[in-house]
This record gives sequence, structure tokens and C-alpha cells, in this order.
Amino acid sequence: MTVGLKNAGFNVVGALEIDPHAFSTFKANHPEVRAFKQDVRTVIGKDLCALSPNGKIDLVAGCPPCQGFTSLTAKYRREDPRNALILEMARLVREIKPEAVMVENVPGLAKQGKRLLDEFISELETLGYKSTVDVLQVADYGVPQTRRRLVILAGKGFPISFPDPTHCKKPFGGKPPWRTVRDAIWGMPEPVRLGDAVKQGGPHRFNWHIVRTMSHANRERIKRTKPGKVRTQLPDALRPKCHKGDYNGFTNVYGRMSWDQPSVTITAGCTTFSKGRFGHPSEDRTISVLEAALLQTFPSDYFFETPYMEHVCNIIGNALPCRFAAALAGEVRKAILRHHAPMAQAN
Repeated sequence: MTVGLKNAGFNVVGALEIDPHAFSTFKANHPEVRAFKQDVRTVIGKDLCALSPNGKIDLVAGCPPCQGFTSLTAKYRREDPRNALILEMARLVREIKPEAVMVENVPGLAKQGKRLLDEFISELETLGYKSTVDVLQVADYGVPQTRRRLVILAGKGFPISFPDPTHCKKPFGGKPPWRTVRDAIWGMPEPVRLGDAVKQGGPHRFNWHIVRTMSHANRERIKRTKPGKVRTQLPDALRPKCHKGDYNGFTNVYGRMSWDQPSVTITAGCTTFSKGRFGHPSEDRTISVLEAALLQTFPSDYFFETPYMEHVCNIIGNALPCRFAAALAGEVRKAILRHHAPMAQAN
């Protein structure tokens, strides 16, 4: 989100991140931002306002934890204690009183989290904000990935519209088609296996163009996997025991991406063959960590400040695609400037 905000012209003065690996990565890439490694529930609005040169904050933007609302966890029906953290964002809005608010989450927030979403919107309305809520497809904004996200944009006394899509599934009205896996990672050199990278100084030496070593069973599976297809294409003999026969659970695993389509949603399991359609389109391997980051539209030189592959994948999979964040933030910035223009003329 911070990459997108900065690309849209915002001066980011403060950030909150409790995960130590994500915090270190944030600081490595945004050293000028005052970042707090602490629980959002312990942060006070006036401390964030004090970071601004004039004591005022134009925008409060955030991606509250969404794991409790995602379709991947919905079947377990467990209440995730992080779900209520969206209301902490409402508290900070109340304390800071910014010109605008920008929130991103999974579409499930409108279903499993409807009570919390309604409470959040009601709080904004009480404070004088006019909210716009919708589920957007990031591929419509130039991200080479299909990823639906619920977005809330709110202005203090004025509405903020969503940005017009820049791309579409099929060329229409002068818009180009969705960007594809080919657009993002074509021509990448052969990646390095994690174990080999560790022996040669660590994954950072290879800009995290790193893959895991696949088991023999998964190597046999990926050889029989066609781009863009689901796991049911595999013969029964090659399926895991839990997927044999008439199993009708998750089908979007043990699959390959297709060169000429956007990737599937990049998750924290983006380099694990069993956790999604994360197989490389033409090579018998998964995508690398760097390739996953590029599909999330991270800058190619973004530095991941951790030696642990699991944590890097968490950072990448949990991120808001930078290009999508920039599109949203650009529309917010224009709305703020438009709202203040009549006031400036009156004065």
C-alpha cells in the first residue's frame, strides 16, 4: 500500500506493522517513514498527527487483517480475534479526523464480517464521512493477477468515486486486455533452489529468485499438469490420498499458471505447489519468490529484509498489489484536491 500511496503523490509519514519480518522489510524500503512495530490497539491518533509537518493528516489508509473473512478459512467457522481490528481503524479515524479514508479487504468482509463492516461504515457516517463501497477486480487496473478486493473510500463531507478501470478481460472501448503472467515474468533466468542459495550466501544474493525443492511426487504431478487446468486433470494414481476418488474440495491446487492469462490470486502459499495453481507455466517448478512479487506488482528491486522464505511469502501474499493501491490512492488524492479547490477560491 505504501508503494502505491507514494506513487500517487502522497507523503507517507507514519505506518503500523506488528509482524517483525514485515516491519523490517517496510523500514528497509521506506526509511523516511516513521513506522511503529506495535499493536494497533496501543496507538494513539495524536501521536500519528504529530508526525505531519502541519499536525494534520489527509488520509488514513489501511488493510486490516482479512484472514478471518477469506473463503479459504470460512469453512472452519472459527472467530478470528483479528477480525475486530477494523474497528481500531475507525477509532483512529475518529481521533485523527483525516480528509479521507481508504480501506482494502477481502470480499468476505461484506458477508462473514457484515456486522463489523456495517459498524465501521456507521461510525464513519457519524463522523461526517461519505462512504463508497464495492468489490473491485485488481486485473482491471493493470495487475497481472485475478484478485477481487472489497474497497472502502470515504471523504469527510464528500464522496470519493472509484477509479475507472484501465484494462478489461477482453479488449473493449479502447482499453487493453488484462495483463498476463507473460507480461510480468517472461524471460526470467533459471531460479536458484533455497538450499543452494543458503550455501552461497543467502537468498538476498539472488534477489529472492528462489524456489523450494519439490518432492518426487510433486515433480511427477507437475510433469502431468497443463497450464490453466485444475487438479482434477491428474490421474487418480498421482493424486494425494485425500484427493483421490470423488473428493470435491479445493480444485485450484497442484496446477500451473498459463502464460497468456493473469495469474491466480497470489497468497502466502505462492511457492508451494499443493497450496494453489502456483506451478510455472512451462517449467517443472513453482514460481519463485521474486516472480510472485512481480505478479503482485512489487518493484523489481524491492528488498525483503528476512532470510526466511515462509515470511517473505507471507509478506508478498498479504500485500495489496502496488499498482492497484496506486490507482485507488490517485483517485483519493484527486478527490481531496477537488474538495479543497472551491474553499481556496472562496478564501
